[in-house]
Amino acid sequence: VQLQACGGGSVQAGGSLRLSCAASGMIFSINEMGWYRQVPGKQRELVAIITSRGSTNYADSVKGRFTISRGNAKNTVFLQMNSLKPEDTAVYSCKGVLTRVATMLLQEYWGKGTQVTVSS
Repeated sequence: VQLQACGGGSVQAGGSLRLSCAASGMIFSINEMGWYRQVPGKQRELVAIITSRGSTNYADSVKGRFTISRGNAKNTVFLQMNSLKPEDTAVYSCKGVLTRVATMLLQEYWGKGTQVTVSS
């Protein structure tokens, strides 16, 4: 199983970016997918998650500015980030909680992070 994230970059404050993450491989089911972020010296924090039923949860700091959604194939998740602020600067990583066909075990899988830089 692989999670491939893309869409990071640099933007000025007030701008927008869209991140995407696709899970591939022999996947039996996906319970949830989400985005986390981390800045040097700080713990990784939840940004947004979406469950298999479409329920969403957001960090208070991004509510009203970020929107998480799934693609039609349900193995892809998007994070639309609007009204970006310098404090949103971080490495954003995608996480999937899913069951592989090979193991039938529910486990977490992480994609490689993508840098988001917001300048003032």
